[in-house]
Amino acid sequence: MNKKANYYLDISNDLCPITLVKTKLAIEKMQSGDTLEVRLRGHEPIRNIPLSVQELGHSILYLTPELKSTSGIHKLYIRKN
Repeated sequence: MNKKANYYLDISNDLCPITLVKTKLAIEKMQSGDTLEVRLRGHEPIRNIPLSVQELGHSILYLTPELKSTSGIHKLYIRKN
């Protein structure tokens, strides 16, 4: 899936729990059906952000390693429900 998201958030240099706080704040500003691309890094955010977003009732479209990244950065695509 290469569809461009409506919103973009880079939390790749942040640590938990601020990663979740920033993601939640970004989702709150969105309209239902909008998508958010989140750029993240680290085992905790990669595991916890998708779980927390789903618990809030939103959809995870996909989580994938960023192309050409050697630093463990991933892209998470979320749809606000």
